[in-house]
Amino acid sequence: MGVVDMTNPPTKDFFASPALSLSLAGIFRDAGATAAAATASASMEVEEGDEGSGGGGGSGSKKDDTVEISSENSGPARSRSEDDLLDHDDDEDDADKSKKKKRKKYHRHTADQIREMEALFKESPHPDEKQRQQLSKQLGLAPRQVKFWFQNRRTQIKAIQERHENSLLKQELEKLRDDNKAMRETINKACCLNCGMATTAKDGSITAEEQQLRIENAKLKAEVEKLRTVIGKYPPGASTTGSCSSGNDQENRSSLDFYTGIFGLEKSRIMEIVNQAMEELQKMATAGEPLWVRSVETGREILNYDEYVKEFSVESSSNGRPKRSIEASRETGVVFLDLPRLVQSFMDANQWKEMFPCIISKAATVDVICHGEAPNKNGAVQLMFAELQMLTPLVPTREVYFVRYCKQLSAEQWAIVDVSIDKVEENIDASLVKCRKRPSGCIIQDTTNGHCKVIWVEHLECQKNTVHTLYRTIVRSGLAFGARHWMATLQHQCERLVFFMATNVPTKDSTGVATLAGRKSILKLAQRMTWSFCHSIGASSYHTWNKVSTKTGEDIRVSSRKNLNDPGEPHGVIVCAVSSVWLPVSPTLLFDFLRDESRRSEWDIMSNGGPVQSIANLAKGKDRGNAVTIQAMKSKENSMWVLQDSCTNAFESMVVFAHVDVTGIQSVITGCDSSNMAILPSGFSILPDGLESRPLVISSRHEKSNDTEGGSLLTVAFQILTNSSPTAKLTMESVESVNTIVSCTLRNIKTSLQCEDG
Repeated sequence: MGVVDMTNPPTKDFFASPALSLSLAGIFRDAGATAAAATASASMEVEEGDEGSGGGGGSGSKKDDTVEISSENSGPARSRSEDDLLDHDDDEDDADKSKKKKRKKYHRHTADQIREMEALFKESPHPDEKQRQQLSKQLGLAPRQVKFWFQNRRTQIKAIQERHENSLLKQELEKLRDDNKAMRETINKACCLNCGMATTAKDGSITAEEQQLRIENAKLKAEVEKLRTVIGKYPPGASTTGSCSSGNDQENRSSLDFYTGIFGLEKSRIMEIVNQAMEELQKMATAGEPLWVRSVETGREILNYDEYVKEFSVESSSNGRPKRSIEASRETGVVFLDLPRLVQSFMDANQWKEMFPCIISKAATVDVICHGEAPNKNGAVQLMFAELQMLTPLVPTREVYFVRYCKQLSAEQWAIVDVSIDKVEENIDASLVKCRKRPSGCIIQDTTNGHCKVIWVEHLECQKNTVHTLYRTIVRSGLAFGARHWMATLQHQCERLVFFMATNVPTKDSTGVATLAGRKSILKLAQRMTWSFCHSIGASSYHTWNKVSTKTGEDIRVSSRKNLNDPGEPHGVIVCAVSSVWLPVSPTLLFDFLRDESRRSEWDIMSNGGPVQSIANLAKGKDRGNAVTIQAMKSKENSMWVLQDSCTNAFESMVVFAHVDVTGIQSVITGCDSSNMAILPSGFSILPDGLESRPLVISSRHEKSNDTEGGSLLTVAFQILTNSSPTAKLTMESVESVNTIVSCTLRNIKTSLQCEDG
């Protein structure tokens, strides 16, 4: 039969949503033609045949063609103009009855029929065949009439939703254009059209306003991109205005093109600088002695700065600047990740931040100078911002602007270089010019077996500032933000990802969880918990830390925040207390003690000295210390479950844990989604103290020895929910409670490890 299917209406223009019209004359001429009927104002049935059929479900001839049309306003109310029009059409059919043997009769659904179908539609927009048969008998309609009415009704609802979504997108785009227009007007006023410099000293004050406009513009871009992706009508990065004419070329350029008068550099000059930086990175990554000399004591490579100055003709940096220190390091390693995915993780700011959660507290792509060749980003250049941290509030963060350049060197080799550019970063925010990146980055070599060899070079120029005595050695030696730290974190995160995606996990590496879906849900929850922990304890500007005095003399820092709508954390007022201490034990020994469930009762005051039972143990790395466990602490009153994520690499270790709802974690074990499970992590961060020295014994075996002088830097952090109401005020009782937990935990750890006097 010639049935018109209304489930796929014609696509509408992105910016305009014109009302869909019904051409009645077209239906008269050809009952089998496609009817655009999403917004017709009545429901009707058109049947063609030698014999008419009533409004009921009587069947016509084999040549019957039926068109079902339903509207947004279908119901008992019908306009007078519709009735007049349809009556007029019936009169025309009667007049032509003598000329044509075939005649057409039009039957409208009654108000009762529409009401019943609307009622069922609200309960079930997709009725099954049995429901349609029952409804057709009840209303006296053919089953296909009911079927087409529901199809048309669904099409209407979809059209209404699309119009609403298009309206939202249009509003966002209009805001974006207005901001772009205001930004261009501001810059035109502030800059000379000939030389690009500020016209007067007074105009220099516009820089801050322009900067704010640019940041808001970047946010709007991100919001529009999210809307595009959600709606699915346009792929990410696609133009919303269709084919662009030459008149829109200015709007499609990088926004950096409009700032040459303020940044003081043309795009061509920036490209020249990043190409020079790429050449320097390649030399720094591959050169041996005399540029790099290996330390006999530590085994680390040390940059010969005199050779560096001669090789690269470096200008003196003492031109009026405060005294600066140079930190240079190089590290080589193999990571378990394919090359395209690894390159993508560096070029996407969010993925980059997630890859290094313990080092990066903030990251953003400020501007894209060159998009590069899709989809592999070859030749991409972008201005980026990062806030670098250590997992303690005692070490100030480092904020740095830099330009990142991605380039394919050969079929199997890529390079990613970062370099700070004086004019650019100083004009963005001169107050942040305390840390600059000299050409740094990595050379990535594909080894064709899912692995990549990475050579990492980190080269920083930092203004000297005061560092807490505990961390002075590890910071000033370059270990804290050096290549070894970046490489160890990269290897750990890539290995974690491989274990997360694995489908052939040995039983011994996944005890207590029966399904692969359950394993992934637990690992995903543990990773979110660790990310949250890293985000909560650093010296980032996200937090305001206050030093509090304690009776036992510990240096404890406290901050508070209010969670209003994040489903991943409990809603209300959250207090975080952190303390960092030095302990005369090796990092390995300290990590093994804290992650050992059999010794948990020695330091965890919440366990009340009771036994701890292992519920599940999931490996997430080759090292047995990299594991996610679920532990049950039993007491006389109740049983409390704890989710624990222990992580260790060549540089640092962490033990992160959180008390979880038993029912909720059991559902996660079965494979349910854990994204909305509220969790509040506490834990420990363990670092070497930086006092590396000559090994105490000399061995012919080429392996790392832990028998070196030095101890561990332990950071203890606890978070508690003090009030479930976000509007509540922080009380001194809450602060004292969390301080007591930190103090008691530290005292228990020192007692168990017999280092009370440390």
